[in-house]
Amino acid sequence: MESKEAFIALNMVEGIGPIRVRKLLEHFGEPQAILSASKLKLEQVPGVGPEVSDKITGWKDKVRLDEELKRIEEFGCQVITQDDEGFPSLLREIYDPPIVLYVRGQILPKDKNSIAMVGSRQTTHYGIETGRKLGYQLAYAGVTVVSGGARGIDTAAHQGALSAKGRTIAVLGTGINIVFPTENRELFERIASSGAVISQFPFNRPADKQSFPIRNRIVAGMTLGSVVVEANLTSGSLITARFATDYGRQVFAVPGRIDSPRSKGCHDLIKKGAKLCEDVEDVLDEFEYLFPASNRPASPAETGVLPGIDLDEEETRVLDVIGKGELSVDEIIRETGLPASKANVLLMRLQMKKLIQQLPGRIYRLNK
Repeated sequence: MESKEAFIALNMVEGIGPIRVRKLLEHFGEPQAILSASKLKLEQVPGVGPEVSDKITGWKDKVRLDEELKRIEEFGCQVITQDDEGFPSLLREIYDPPIVLYVRGQILPKDKNSIAMVGSRQTTHYGIETGRKLGYQLAYAGVTVVSGGARGIDTAAHQGALSAKGRTIAVLGTGINIVFPTENRELFERIASSGAVISQFPFNRPADKQSFPIRNRIVAGMTLGSVVVEANLTSGSLITARFATDYGRQVFAVPGRIDSPRSKGCHDLIKKGAKLCEDVEDVLDEFEYLFPASNRPASPAETGVLPGIDLDEEETRVLDVIGKGELSVDEIIRETGLPASKANVLLMRLQMKKLIQQLPGRIYRLNK
C-alpha cells in the first residue's frame, strides 16, 4: 500500500480526525504503519484509547479502500495530502489540517493569494448583489475567491468571480460527488473547469450539522482573510469568522441596514474588531503588497523585493513584545494588553510584512 492510499483509508475510519492522525504519525512515522499497528502499540499513543484502537485495527472490516480508489479514478478527481506540492500552503499552518483533500479541477500556486467570502443562505437582494460585486472585484484583481458552494452569499461570490474570468474554489461540506444544493450542479461544473471544487470527505458523505463546521475551518484556514457579506446572529458564516480569528487571519464584515436581522451578525463582528468592508479596496488595502493597485509598483511576488515597511503604533507595540523572545499568542495578548481579536489581526499583518514567524503551537518570534 502506498502512503497516499493509507491516508485515504485513515480518512475513511470513523472518529479518526486530523489531530489524532498527526499524533499517530509522530509515533509511527508513516500512515501504513498506523494501519498495521497492533492494538497494544496504538494505545501507547496519547489520546488513543480502546475504542479508537479498535476502529483502526478493524479498519478493513469497515473501509472499502479498493472501491474508494475506483470511485476516485472514475470521477476524475485527484487526492492530495500535506506532502503534495498542491496542498494549500496556508492550510498546512492550522492546527488541524485535513488528512486528505479530494480535488476536482486544480489548485494552483497563485491560489495562496485567496480570500474567503461567506454569508447567509437566506439572504436579501442587497446581500446577493454585494456578494457578486465583491466576488467579481476580488477575482478581477487577481485574488482567488474561496467559498462553500452553498445557497445565498456563497453562490453569489462564486458567480461574481466566474463573471470576472477569475479563479474561485468551492469547499464542500459533502463528498465531492454530491451536489448540494442540487441547483448548483452547473455552477460546480464551471468552478471545476477554471478553479477547483474540493472536499475532505470521502465519496457519498452526505451533508449534516457536523460536516459544515468542518468545511468552514478549511475555508478560513486556506485563505488570507474572510469577508462576511450578510449574516444573522446564528449564521454558520460566523463559525468561519471565528476560525479565521483563531488562525490569526483578518476578518472583514459588510455593514447593512440597522433594522435588518440579516445584518446583525456582520454588525456584531464589526463591534468585536472585524474590519468594516464597504468595497473591495478595504480588503486589498489590508494586503497591499500582495494585491497592488494598477498605479502601484509590482507586487513582491513579481519583483522579489519587499516594499518599504511602515508600522503603526499597535504593530510596533506587538513587535517590541515579540522581540523579547519566543512567545505564545496568550502571552502576547497579556503583554500588550490588546483584545484577542485585535492581537490576532496585528500578528497576521506582521507575518504578511515578513517581520515575525509563526511556529507550531501558535508561538511567535522575530523573523530571522
